Order: sequence, then structure tokens, then C-alpha cells
Amino acid sequence: MANDDCAGVFARLSEYLDRELPDLSCEEIERHISDCAPCVQFLESLRKSIDLTRGFSAEEQPSPMPDDVRERLRGLFETARARKR
Repeated sequence: MANDDCAGVFARLSEYLDRELPDLSCEEIERHISDCAPCVQFLESLRKSIDLTRGFSAEEQPSPMPDDVRERLRGLFETARARKR
């Protein structure tokens, strides 16, 4: 993998972190990121995002927006959109 192939590395980092890639692919990514600061930064950012989402439970959903609030927001949106025309 060429050192300038960041897009290819970015596309496979999730699989890399999930250990879903063959050993050879992991070695290519590790070789690339050992000499590529932007990819290291992206990898660290992705790791942090994964760690933050692990604490999220799908059961912790906000309560639904009341119908009157939803309709008021929709009206405000339509008014703002009409002004732009």
C-alpha cells in the first residue's frame, strides 16, 4: 500500500478495528499508519467515537416530541423557507 493511499486506509479502518481483515491487510494498514500522521489522527478519532458509542443504549431514547411542538416547528420552518424564495 502506498503511503499516499489514505483514502483506502480510511475506508478499511472500521474493519481493521473490528479485526475483520486478513492479517496481510492489517499489516499493510499498520505499515501505512506508522508513517502517516493524518491517518493516525483519524484512527484515534474513530477509536474515541467507538468508545463513546459503547456507552449508548438504544433503550435510552428521548421521549417523542409533542404534536403541538412539532407542528409549531414545522410552521416556523415553512415560513423561513418561504422567505428564502
